[in-house]
This record gives sequence, structure tokens and C-alpha cells, in this order.
Amino acid sequence: MTNISFTGLSKRFFTLSLVIIAVILVASLVLGVQMDVQFKGGSIITYSYEGELDKEAFAKTAQDLTETTISIQESTDIATGRGTMVLTLPGSKSLTAEQMVAVTEGLQTQFPENNPQTLSISNVSATMGAEFLAKCLTAVAFASLLMIVYVSFRFRRIGGWAAGVMGVVALIHDIIMVFGVFVLLRIPLNGNFIAVVLTILGYSLNDTIVIYDRIRENKKLQGDKLSLAELVDLSINQSFRRTLNTTITTVLAMVVVTAVAFIYNVESIITFSGPMILGLISGVYSSICIAGPLWVRWHNYRDARA
Repeated sequence: MTNISFTGLSKRFFTLSLVIIAVILVASLVLGVQMDVQFKGGSIITYSYEGELDKEAFAKTAQDLTETTISIQESTDIATGRGTMVLTLPGSKSLTAEQMVAVTEGLQTQFPENNPQTLSISNVSATMGAEFLAKCLTAVAFASLLMIVYVSFRFRRIGGWAAGVMGVVALIHDIIMVFGVFVLLRIPLNGNFIAVVLTILGYSLNDTIVIYDRIRENKKLQGDKLSLAELVDLSINQSFRRTLNTTITTVLAMVVVTAVAFIYNVESIITFSGPMILGLISGVYSSICIAGPLWVRWHNYRDARA
């Protein structure tokens, strides 16, 4: 068992997190936050092609034809061996059928040796995108509220509501970290972002509850022999190896997924598994270094005021 004073190092943990959050906020203001079609509205066109295709030239041609900014994802169909290009055209107005035909004909004229063919076309209105984003954020907020209620009830004998609030603070910390990954890596916010956030919430909450369970058990065994800080440190150290091993196992699995997606150039998987890896690391960090020590800080502050 490790013997680390997590509560004693809490200032360093909090400072590190605040610095990273500040960097993320500054990057969001300077670089801006990219929104995918799912949230902003626009069109998504998927083309198949043959041979080697210049991705940048293909995107530039499509951008000239549509007169709008385009993001592009390239992958390979394992079954057919043909490459695919997914063109994303975010905007308040979707392309008309005539415009889509003109874009396809222009690309076929410009790249005849690659024989680009339309596989699918999707249009999302700006209103639908905004509604979808609002529903996703509502789901995250509702999930956080349920977590506070659940933790407050389950750990009511050791100050449950405060434990629940600190657990959600740790979850908010993880959401900001995942958001920062998307901003810094210039990945547009889309359904993958919400999927990563909800998955990380589950992992992070599970790690936090494991530690809270150990605190409750140690409280029964030790009674008032230990201060809250000593109790929390003891419980985190006892849970440290189990919590870390769970995260390491999941991270290794996601690394394999990312490597396979990178080999086959499946960007839609990479933009999910990459942020997931960093989110898992943030989740175990917040459960060990943020939730418990912050709870101790709150109790000390409350006692001092009393």
C-alpha cells in the first residue's frame, strides 16, 4: 500500500488543475471553438474514391465549389479497399440538391483518375443542431444532479451531500479537460464529444465512489481515532492501486483502438478514442487528487467558520 499525503499535497493538485483550466479558457478565446454540423447545422457529404488522392487539393476544390469552409476526414473501407472522404460543411444553410450535384460533377471533373462517387448526403438545419446541443448539455446536467442525489443518500452518514458536491466538482473538472482536448487538437465538437464526456463521467464517478466506500468503511473501523484528513489519505492509499489498475487497463485498450484506427486512417474513431484516453487519465486524477482533498478542505473551512 502506498503512503502518500494527498490532502497535504492538495494545494499543488489544485494549482495544477487551475493552470490547465486557465490554458484551456485562453485557448478557447484565442483559437475559438469549432462546432461540427451536428451542433451548428450544415451538410455532410461522403465520397468514395480510387487510388491515391490529394486530400488537401480535394478539400480546396470542394471549398471553391461550395464557397464555404470545409473540414475533411479520410478513411479506408476495409471491405472494398476504396478510400472515403467525408466533407463537412458547417453553416446555417444546407446545400440544395442542385448545389450537391454541381459539387460532385466538379470533383469528378477535377479528379477523373480517382473516380469520386457520392456515398451519402446528410443535411442538418441550424435549428436542429442547436436543439441537439441543448439536449446533450441538459443530459450532462441532469446526470450530474442525479449523481449528487445518489452520493448524498449513499454516504449520508459521513456528510453525504458535501461528498456528492465535491464529486460533481471533480466531474466538472473532467468535462473541462475533455473540452480542452477538443479545443487544443482542433477537433470540432460533435457527438463524439458528448459520448466521451458521458463515458468519462461514469468512469470518474465509479473511481470516486470506490474511494468514498473505503472512507465509510474506515470510519466504522477507526471511529474518531483519525482526523478527516488522515481518514481520507488512508482510504485513497488503500484504493490507489485498484483505481489506477482499472484506468490503466482501459487506457491500454483505447491505445490499441487508436493505433488500429490510425493504421486504417479512420479519423472518426481517432477523434473519439484520443480524447477518451486523456479523459480517463483526468478522471482517475480528479477522483484521487481532487474529490477527497477538496472535501477535506470544505470540512476544515466549515469548521473554522463554526
